[in-house]
Amino acid sequence: MARIEYQEQLEQLREDVLEMGDVVCQRLRRALEAYETTDAALANRVIAGDHEVNELYLDLEGECIDLFALQQPVAGDLRFIASSFKIITDLERIADLAVNLAEYAKRGDPERYPDIDVVHIGTEIVLLVEDAMRAYATNDADATYEVAATDDEIDELCGRASRIVARDLVETDVVDDDLLEEVSRMLLTIRDLERVGDHAVNIAARTLYMVENDDELIY
Repeated sequence: MARIEYQEQLEQLREDVLEMGDVVCQRLRRALEAYETTDAALANRVIAGDHEVNELYLDLEGECIDLFALQQPVAGDLRFIASSFKIITDLERIADLAVNLAEYAKRGDPERYPDIDVVHIGTEIVLLVEDAMRAYATNDADATYEVAATDDEIDELCGRASRIVARDLVETDVVDDDLLEEVSRMLLTIRDLERVGDHAVNIAARTLYMVENDDELIY
């Protein structure tokens, strides 16, 4: 009976981690919507809602600690719990980056760089996070490599966007404070989107370790 209860606790942990992933991806999508539409009210709701993610994180941290302390897991179960704990840490950081994006949405000119499609890049990154969480949900080791490969493509998109900003700055005759503010905002936006992708790879890496005891993607 105790063994059955223990397995139920493990499954509940997985379900709760997946729920946190859904909440975080929703936050990201809303932040991107606020960015695209310059909707300050929506941006403020994303920012104000960060406490919900923090509460989820603390609850899940407690679940992991209890399983470590009370069940003394070994082998595969130990890897599962440890990986789940690392994954919720990445999810919490992604939520923080969504708050950053919402902050950027409240200021600046979204038309300044028409050749940079922030929403497209951001949407691809949200899909990447969702793919990483799906691999975790299904113990799909092969999918973790696909996440890592896709992130390389997203890094190239982000690099191209950064180069556009740099070229525009160099080619502009009049450089004033307003322009520098726009440059800073766009470069920070690109950086934070790229970081979300890195966290998605971290989730995939922890999943691969959890499933195969393989640390190849961990860096």
